[in-house]
Amino acid sequence: MRNSVGPEIGCVILAAGRSSRLGRPKSLIEVEGVSLISWVLSRLNRLGLSPIVVTRRDLVEKITDSVGNVEIIVNEQPELGRTGSVKKGLERLKERIGGDMKILIVPVDRPGFSMSTIELLVSSESSSCPSKDGRGGHPLIVDNYDINRILEAPSDAPLNSIINPNRIVVKDEYLHLNIDTQKDVDEFLRVADFLSEKDTRP
Repeated sequence: MRNSVGPEIGCVILAAGRSSRLGRPKSLIEVEGVSLISWVLSRLNRLGLSPIVVTRRDLVEKITDSVGNVEIIVNEQPELGRTGSVKKGLERLKERIGGDMKILIVPVDRPGFSMSTIELLVSSESSSCPSKDGRGGHPLIVDNYDINRILEAPSDAPLNSIINPNRIVVKDEYLHLNIDTQKDVDEFLRVADFLSEKDTRP
């Protein structure tokens, strides 16, 4: 995605977590007749973004079947944590885009964002994340400076120990929805229609 003025915008969906508490891959939960990762991808596509996906080796085939012609990157060491997956995505997007860029990082298990929040992040001048009720949330956008800081950091370092994004206050009712347990899945399925309908409102 090319910003009207400013850097190229890349996007990576993170889907390499173990889902140990849920007991099945979060990215493949069915919502509105499609997988969660396909649902998230479709929302991002509507804004002109063309995400790549970072996942674990054992999920590649199923995710490929689910999302079709989308570039998938494998994190061979997902046990090191989310930062390792972020680095894999950033490395690939840096190869693909080069030059001045910002990267939107979207964890598949944090789908409660609105389109207006994505637009705010994309138009921000520096690394930023949405905030509600005094808590930072997802997705996160990182600028060139922070992209390089992340790439230089150990893969097992917590992301919040590497960068300190600006916080943009938003009104997204479900910003902090975190799919971790079956109860979270049930809550998400309850509000997915609302999120989809909100996407299409003028």
